[in-house]
Amino acid sequence: MADSSIVTLGPGRSLLVDSSVYDSRMAETTKEQFFMGLHADETEDVLPRVETRVVLVGEAGNIAELEKALQDINTPCIKTDNVRDFGDGENCEFENVFVLKDFQAPEYSFLYKNDSRILGPPAVMHCASKGEPLPFSSRPLYSMTMLNLSLCFTGFRKKDEVVTLVNLVHHMGGTIRKDFDSAKVSHLIAHSTHGEKYRLAVCMGTPILTPEWIRKAWEHRDDINFHAGNEEFRTEFKVPPFQDCVLSFLGFSEEEKINMEERTQKHGGRVQAVGDERCTHLVVEENSIKELPFTPSKRLYVVKQEWFWGSIQMDARAGESMYSYEKPESPAMKKAVSLLSLTTPNSGRKRRRLRETLAQLTKETEISPFPPRKRPSAEHSLSMGSLLDISNTPDTCKSSGENAKPPKSSTPALPKQSARWQVSKELYQTESNYVDILATVLQLFKYPLEKEGQVGGPILAQEEIKTIFGSIPDIYDVHTRIKADLEELVMNWSEERSVGDIILKYSGELVKAYPPFVNFFEMSKETIVRCERQKPRFHAFLKINQSKPECGRQTLVELLIRPVQRLPSVALLLNDIKKHTSDDNPDKVTLEKAIESLKEVMTHINEDKRKTEGQKQIFDVVYEVDGCPANLLSSHRSLVHRVETIALGDKPCDRGEHVTLFLFNDCLEIARKRHKVITTFRSPLGQTRPPAQLKHIALMPLSQIRRVLDIQDTEDCQNAFALVVRPPTEQENLLFSFQLTAEDTLKSAWLKTLCRQVANTICRADAEDLIQSTDPDSVQVSTKDMDSTLSRASRAIKKTSKKVTRAFSFTKTPKRVLQRAFMANGTPDERSPGPDADHMGRMSSSSTLAAGHSPSMINLSSAFERKYHTFSRSTTHLI
Repeated sequence: MADSSIVTLGPGRSLLVDSSVYDSRMAETTKEQFFMGLHADETEDVLPRVETRVVLVGEAGNIAELEKALQDINTPCIKTDNVRDFGDGENCEFENVFVLKDFQAPEYSFLYKNDSRILGPPAVMHCASKGEPLPFSSRPLYSMTMLNLSLCFTGFRKKDEVVTLVNLVHHMGGTIRKDFDSAKVSHLIAHSTHGEKYRLAVCMGTPILTPEWIRKAWEHRDDINFHAGNEEFRTEFKVPPFQDCVLSFLGFSEEEKINMEERTQKHGGRVQAVGDERCTHLVVEENSIKELPFTPSKRLYVVKQEWFWGSIQMDARAGESMYSYEKPESPAMKKAVSLLSLTTPNSGRKRRRLRETLAQLTKETEISPFPPRKRPSAEHSLSMGSLLDISNTPDTCKSSGENAKPPKSSTPALPKQSARWQVSKELYQTESNYVDILATVLQLFKYPLEKEGQVGGPILAQEEIKTIFGSIPDIYDVHTRIKADLEELVMNWSEERSVGDIILKYSGELVKAYPPFVNFFEMSKETIVRCERQKPRFHAFLKINQSKPECGRQTLVELLIRPVQRLPSVALLLNDIKKHTSDDNPDKVTLEKAIESLKEVMTHINEDKRKTEGQKQIFDVVYEVDGCPANLLSSHRSLVHRVETIALGDKPCDRGEHVTLFLFNDCLEIARKRHKVITTFRSPLGQTRPPAQLKHIALMPLSQIRRVLDIQDTEDCQNAFALVVRPPTEQENLLFSFQLTAEDTLKSAWLKTLCRQVANTICRADAEDLIQSTDPDSVQVSTKDMDSTLSRASRAIKKTSKKVTRAFSFTKTPKRVLQRAFMANGTPDERSPGPDADHMGRMSSSSTLAAGHSPSMINLSSAFERKYHTFSRSTTHLI
């Protein structure tokens, strides 16, 4: 029994201190006021031991599981229908714990007014499942649905609603805190998105939920295995970012406006026309709106579109102060306008001030390298170098005086600029732009997505980020060094300097970096499109970053296609440099080698792309076949052929089953058509795939195929073949027979392809010797009446018989045993060499097979009752 102690306070009053869970205030009072100065022997007299007894009230007494739970924790119980028989609940012999099924019943009100200990059946059964004594709680406790959860409320105006919710939380074992303390509060219950508590919860990443979460959790109160803190359950009750917000949009295209209005409603907000008094937010397209059409009220938040997308990205309402819209007038712009409006344009001083102002504006304007443009400043000299300057970065856009030193990243103007130098300079400038694009992809997209501690949780899974960006960091690293070398070459130019050496220096790294990205670019693009469609936060993230000047209004997909295009453009520029290089210049030969090295890289890309497509085919097989072994996925494996067949024997599956054979370069996957298609599969990443149409039967190494039988066509047997197989753990050969069903599959070509792969696997050159022609009667194979009603009924009966057999653990021993088809001459591996032996083997093959029995009657009672464990054990080396 659960031990308990009692402290006597006076006549008829007692203070229980249960041995399991203590009330903190009670424990402190007990220690400080009653135990001080008492010796051990004195405490035994003052603190007599009191037994805890459970009183099952009303319906609770009819719950058999509850009585068993009390027995498990050695707690006595009694049943009653009238709690008033227990008076005010005080008893010197027992500490009564009342268990009620209904916390709304009159019995509950009576016991609550008398400060009785009240528990619900789930709380008792939870303790029994954990092997713990009954909890001591100063409040009625129905279940442990919110055990260890600490909640805080904000935005509520009706006190009665808060009281009801607080009581439910206490009944489910949760606690309430008045003030928001991020270290102690686990969830914020918000009725609106206003207030300091909401802002703190957003900053701290505390889940913000609606009151409906508590009510729904209360509906699950009788499930002792349910907990309200389950992330999958609580996700449904997140407070949407635009709750209680009324938005209007200004300056957007009709398509953009419709999209934003739909997303507003999807995320809990409402939409009104611009100027409506009910609006709480006016979202402005800051690039197109120079002045608001009306004077906004103090209650109206006027914000940039980044606030809208940022709120969706965070899955919480962002602070408006960071995104307030201001009229785009910089001091320099105001000064320029005032100068342009002067009435005395002929003044030399004013014209000078105007030029200075325009130069200042040119410096302050960020010019992106997307797409490259010529410098707009008229102050620059029109040299050949300036005409070729298409980098348009802030450094290269700065005007410089005649005697000013050029910045380090710019190219010095040379007195004599040869065509070879000009094309080399163009190569450097395009390389610089390319590196800037890669840096933008990494800094604006990849690194923020990988950042830990994102508000609202990770936007994308790590697997999705890896799929999208692939080897972009490696490509960026190698091209940064190429750019540095080209910069040094152009700044210290001489005709003898070698451009080709720079490309050759990094050709090995280019081979490693480019194929992984280029080959999976289509998959990367598909992942972006899918995630943008399925994940609103990622869509908002792209909207925010793609609108920045660094992106030049290009999408992420458009930026990621640049590596695909880069190497061919470099090869063209190298060819151009080569044309302008004299024959006696050593760099001409080097340039030829560099061009060849780039072609080699592109060849690797094409070859790897073909391999990648083969790997994707294997993934398709894994998705299509339910239960397909994971070790099918291997870097050295490729799909060779696929055929549709019907099983003619009882093995590897029932006769008449539709079987698909997937031939790989080293193994054969055997799968049958599913009788009952499973539901659509959704991966953890959110990607939906069609249901698997096939069921895995066996994954067989090709080395286990000893002979391929080409069964001759007869009136009763058409388009059939068989495989003689011996798994290493079996003592006898097995026969798998099939009929090809696809009209476009030529049996002779299929068998040759199969034998070629088997011969390659076992390192033999005589692939055709693995094929042996035989008549169907010798192996008792027939394709007659495969689709007849009687045949289908027979398969159904056999299937039912198998279910009964498995249910009652019966074993059926076949009456006939197949004699090995090639007993006379042995297997191809066992035959002795020599022309005579080879001749005799071929001559006697038909007679040998004629003596065999039905393939369906092989001694399979031990081989196949174990559901092809043979193949599972023997395919571990396929990895």
